[in-house]
Order: sequence, then C-alpha cells, then structure tokens
Amino acid sequence: MTQNNIHLILGGARSGKSSFAEQTALDLYTSGKVSKFVYIATAEIKDAEMAQRVSHHRATRDKRWQVIEESWYLADILQKFGRDTCVLIDCLTLWLTHGLCEKSESELQVQKQRLLEALQHTRASVLLVSNEVGHGIVPLGELSRVFVDQSGWLNQDIAKVAQRVDFIMAGCPLRIK
Repeated sequence: MTQNNIHLILGGARSGKSSFAEQTALDLYTSGKVSKFVYIATAEIKDAEMAQRVSHHRATRDKRWQVIEESWYLADILQKFGRDTCVLIDCLTLWLTHGLCEKSESELQVQKQRLLEALQHTRASVLLVSNEVGHGIVPLGELSRVFVDQSGWLNQDIAKVAQRVDFIMAGCPLRIK
C-alpha cells in the first residue's frame, strides 16, 4: 500500500461538512502540498429540490475546482490522479443512495470494494464527505433501515482506511481520528 492521505468528513444535513472539505482542499493547495484540486460530485439531479442543492454548491464553490460529475464509478476516477492532486468526493451518501435504488446488491458491493481498494492505493489526497445518519431512531420503512445500515457500514469501512476522520456539527469540526 502506498502512503496516502484519506480524510473522511462526516456530519448531518447542512452541518457544514462540504464547506469544511472544500476549505481543507484549498488549504492543501495554498500550502503547496497539492498543485490541483478535483471535485467529484455524485449528485444526480432528479427533482427541483436537488437542483437547488446543486445550484447552491456550484454558486459557493471556488471556481478553480475541476469538477467531475460521477454518480457511480468512483474507483475509476480515483485511479486517474497522483500525489499532486486533492480529490474531494461529495458525497458518499448520494453515491450509496444511487447504488441502493438503481443497482443490484452485488453491484453495490463490488463498487464499494473497488472504492475501498482504490483508496488504499491512490497517491492523491482524498477528502470524502458523507452523512452520519445513524444518530436517530431506527426507521420504520425497510428501505430506510437498509440505507441507515449500509451507510453506517460504508462510513466504518472508509474510516478504517482513512488517516483522519472529522465530524462536523453546526459548522464546527471535531476530530475523531
């Protein structure tokens, strides 16, 4: 395994996790640790509310970002970048939702494993944004319960390979690893 810099950023909806991740990437850039930064947007715009969310992110994001819209094949994208690049994946929650709703269980597990392997072998600095959804009550609906379980397992697996994990609450980071 090569030396990599994997940073998982967790938080609730509108907690400030994306802003924190973007600032972290810019800090890596301005400090000279990376010479370019890439934003992998996993959202698929399927309704007006999601269009508003994406529009908000686009409006507030630094214009120097190279943006790649990819909702599924994250491992393939990661393999393209070297140590001079910071890659921000925003967000794993939408990636997982896409997998649960539009792919088979086996396809989801294959892509998850490929992502974990790519993270362990990438030379890029990678920031991964994900929602922490396990702090509430157990949902009543089956799909909701499956989502909470899969999200928790995905976050745990990413945290295992990450060198750093932060939890963002009300815009304030709490380092947990």
